[in-house]
This record gives sequence, structure tokens and C-alpha cells, in this order.
Amino acid sequence: MTKRKFYLAKEDEIKKGYVTDVYFERVVKILKSKGYNKNVKCEVRAYGLPDKWNWAIFAGAEEVFSLMERKKVDIKCFPEGTVFNAGQPVMTVEGKYLDFAVYETSILGFICQASGIATKASRCKKAAGNRGVFSFGARRTHPAIVPMIERNAFIGGCDGVSAVESARFLNESPVGTMSHSLILVIGDEIEAFKDFDDVIDKDIKRIALIDTFSDEKFGAIKAVEALGEKLFAVRLDTPRSRRGDFINIMEEVRWELDLRGFKDVKIFISGGIDEDKIWKYNKYAGAYGVGTAISNAPVIDFSFDIVEVEGESVGKRGKKSGAKQVWRCLSCLSDVILPERAEPEKCECGKKMVPLLRKYLKNGKISKKLLSPRDIRSYVLAQLEKYELEL
Repeated sequence: MTKRKFYLAKEDEIKKGYVTDVYFERVVKILKSKGYNKNVKCEVRAYGLPDKWNWAIFAGAEEVFSLMERKKVDIKCFPEGTVFNAGQPVMTVEGKYLDFAVYETSILGFICQASGIATKASRCKKAAGNRGVFSFGARRTHPAIVPMIERNAFIGGCDGVSAVESARFLNESPVGTMSHSLILVIGDEIEAFKDFDDVIDKDIKRIALIDTFSDEKFGAIKAVEALGEKLFAVRLDTPRSRRGDFINIMEEVRWELDLRGFKDVKIFISGGIDEDKIWKYNKYAGAYGVGTAISNAPVIDFSFDIVEVEGESVGKRGKKSGAKQVWRCLSCLSDVILPERAEPEKCECGKKMVPLLRKYLKNGKISKKLLSPRDIRSYVLAQLEKYELEL
């Protein structure tokens, strides 16, 4: 066996079911040996959400469809980007059990991590309001999964992503400022600001990193001196050990910029940012670079449960048997879970309710148009206007 240079599964290994918990291999072996291959229906749901989140964003479905294409299964799920609550089935998979048994591990892996990332991004964007939020977490995770992480950060609400390959996947332009390394190698902040302006394309916004050598307020003054009207924003990436009263630091920077007539220059904050800090910093900050909080977001702990066998309702202890449908009132956002074939009366507010579980894969073929990442993001942002953020 050739030694691998990177510890990652190849696409064909995932599609062949090699990335599975071993007990599924044993289940398949036993069922094949004894001649069992019954038609089953399974549902995916999370019975709780991490960190006391009051809602979450469903993501990762597109990769599930890629995995299950050309396999004789039907899949219903929420549209990707849909807000969901704990206890709601967000996906159902139906078919002969042996056709998909070994894929349970990967199906859960796709949506558990993607949904956690998308939700954390949404929480940061919700906290920021109309301020920019950008995914800066590529360096905090294994490079093989950076495009997955930043795709879900983007659909969750981030305004842009920093990694070049991630942006290519999204058909977006990568977003970034300047690095401390540029300033350290050049050795002078003003010279580095001028060199950046001289070399980098003019359509790239001039965002000066102002805390490499100087106190932040004096760094802001240097940025104004070097770039003048070209200056779009100043970025603070101050280490925790130097922050002290960070809001006071931002206030000082804002004062110096305003005093010199640069009221439109934004303050861009990065380094240890999450939704809680965004709430606190919104008074002075105009944009945020969020890294670890998004790239290392808590996973959503989905489970994958058989709820029907050969059309008969079944379920293990503690879980409701039978296929279900989730209905939502798009006006007041009330939800109700009913048996699959039941339909609700009108919502208590008087409006009609719509089903959220929709068929995307029929006998292994995509049966519904998939939205682009930008369209999913727009769908998420429209929903966020109606949901409150609990911190």
C-alpha cells in the first residue's frame, strides 16, 4: 500500500462506502447472508442544538445528493438553508436498506458539520446586522475541507470568504486585507501601505492593518497619511494580550479618523470574533473577519433512524415511529410535525401552512432544481429577518 501524503478520503472512497462505521459493514454482511433486504424509510433529526441555540440552518444536502445519485433511493429534505428547530426531521431516505446502509456515516457527516458551520455564520451575520462578516477561518482547519467550510459559511450569511479555492467553488471573488507578514518583511507600516496600493489591483479595497508596530490610533493616522482618500477601512487584529479595553481602542481610532475628515473609513475587526463579541463591538466596528468561531463551529448532532420497514411504522425506544412531514406557516413561523399523509388545518394565525420536506432525489436521480450558493445565502438572509438571536 502506497503511503498517503495527506490523511484524507478520496471522492471514490466515500462513494464506495469505505468511510463508514464498521458495524454497518457487519450489518450488511449479516443481512446479505440471511437474505434480508427490506424496503425501509429513515429520518434524520437533531433532538437538541448546541450551545442553547434557539434555531439552526440546514446545510450539506447537496453533498448527500452527490453521494446518493444513481443509487435506488428517494430523498426528501428541507430546502438547503432552511431554518429548523430541534426535534424536526430535516431529511428522509427511502429504499432497499442494503442500497444505502453503509452511507449513514457519510450522510450524517455531511449535514452535521455543514449545518453547524452555516448556523454559526448565520448567528454572526444576524448579530452584525448590516455590517460585513467575512469567513477568515481557512487556516484553522484541515486544508482539504476548506472549500466545504467556506461554502457553508457563505450560504449561512458571510459576505465573502478568504481562501482562493473556496471562492472559485462559489464563483465569487476571494476577500482579504493585508497581512502582518507584509508589514514585518517591509519593515515600515507607511511604506507597506504604499507598496500594497502600488501593486494590488485598483478594484481591491484598501484596508490597512494598523497594529503591527504602532499603537492602533497612531497606526490609523499613518494609514490616512499613506493612502488618503483611497483608504476604505482600517483593520485591527490586535492580540488578546494587548487588547485591554478593546472598545476603548476602537473609540480612539474612530475619533482620530473622524477628526481628520475620514468618517466614511470603516473599522474592520478580526481575531477571536464570535456573535457575542460582534454584539459588543457593533458601536464602532463596520465589518468583521471571523475565523475559528465559524470554521470550528459545533456540529449539529443529527441522528439517522429507521421509522418504517416495508410500509409498517417502527421505531426504537424513545423515538416516534412512522414517516412524518413538517409544516410551517410562512407568516408567523409556527411549525407542526404530523404523520406523513396528514395535512394540517390552517395555522392559528389563519394562514395556510406549507410542507418543508420536499423530494430532491427520486430513484437516485435529482428531481428538483438545486439553488446556487448565492441564492441559498439570499434565502437564509431573508429568513433571518424573521428570527430572533438569543445569546
